Amino acid sequence: MRIRLIVVGKKMPDWVQSGYQEYARRLPREINLELIEVALAHRSKNADIARLMKKEGETMLSHVKPNDHVVGLEVEGHAWSTQNLADTLRNWQEMGKDINLLVGGPDGLSEECISRINQSWSLSKLTLPHPMVRVLIAETLYRAWSVNAGHPYHRE
Repeated sequence: MRIRLIVVGKKMPDWVQSGYQEYARRLPREINLELIEVALAHRSKNADIARLMKKEGETMLSHVKPNDHVVGLEVEGHAWSTQNLADTLRNWQEMGKDINLLVGGPDGLSEECISRINQSWSLSKLTLPHPMVRVLIAETLYRAWSVNAGHPYHRE
């Protein structure tokens, strides 16, 4: 199964790349986590935010195939426990489709992205820094896999 983490924003600090890679490489071969970075549209004082979000969304969706399963990361999405995510990961594997996790820019996901998602996921009600979200997603996916595999990484 391929999981594409499609995020708005490039040029992350080294600690973000290092943290993300640490957990992505721990995942087994049958769960391939791929990071796709989309350029953040330049925001000026009088920018048309809706137009910029639409542009970012179109670029994000250009990486999604018609039969893919799409999960939008949204503040108002479903908050999953580790066990819920482990169950969801198992369901994704059984689906036999590629999974796309969409993380919008500072203004969130475009309407086009929202209309395409099959599931919504909230990491927290807190506002999290976008660079940290990449690391959190990679770690939580690894943790969910470890629960399903009976690996000792996750402890109850």
